[in-house]
Amino acid sequence: MGKNKLARWNEFGSFANVIQPEIGEIAGKDYPIKGNWNSQIFKNNNPVILELGCGKGEYTIGLARLFPQNNFIGVDIKGARMWRGAKTSNELQMQNVAFLRTRIEFINSFFTQGEVDEIWITFPDPHAGARNSNKRLTSPQFLRKYLLFLKENGIVHLKTDNEELYKFTCSVVKDNNLDLIISTDDLYSIKPETSDISPEIAGSLSHPGETASFFENILSIKTHYERLFLLKGMKITYLSFRLKKEKFLHNGEVRKKS
Repeated sequence: MGKNKLARWNEFGSFANVIQPEIGEIAGKDYPIKGNWNSQIFKNNNPVILELGCGKGEYTIGLARLFPQNNFIGVDIKGARMWRGAKTSNELQMQNVAFLRTRIEFINSFFTQGEVDEIWITFPDPHAGARNSNKRLTSPQFLRKYLLFLKENGIVHLKTDNEELYKFTCSVVKDNNLDLIISTDDLYSIKPETSDISPEIAGSLSHPGETASFFENILSIKTHYERLFLLKGMKITYLSFRLKKEKFLHNGEVRKKS
């Protein structure tokens, strides 16, 4: 490990708003922070919003700036990338930002029922090919995990440049009869002032405001990779939907609880 990377790694672990347990502490176990994010980390009762696969934390930081009334947690396994977001949030003394270093497969070790209000998934690994579909963060396998801690009718957002992942997620939403809020295969082609998405629908999201301001907020935050994609002329897709706890999510079907 190079000197700079080692220095970053050590600094990352020193930040008060960073949680990074060992695998032995969470495999099949509940980590002590579970159910205690508001009381122990944020010291308030504000809504908790996750960014899964946060990378450098650009979206976590960007959303936290726009919505100081909410708490934001960036989740990823790569500490060297997360260091940037953790350092920025500490330098700016942002009290509504935290970072959790873990594999998302273990996410249920950290959050209890109803503890999370909303999930953002921004430019995740698309895991190309049908054989890898269960590894996608919007697969029924992962959505079932989110149901265990997301509040009733909690919102999941996906923002990606990958058409296969976007179409796959659209299919999951449709096949499981989930409530689709917004879906577009070209986010930056939308003109907020002329959007056919009603203010009522946009206003039903956790973020306040009319349709125009909602899209302006989405467009105002760009990750490192998103900027690279846009420079190459690639289209950015976006969709959001709600998860309902009375449904069991399956590949291709939905079954009601008996």
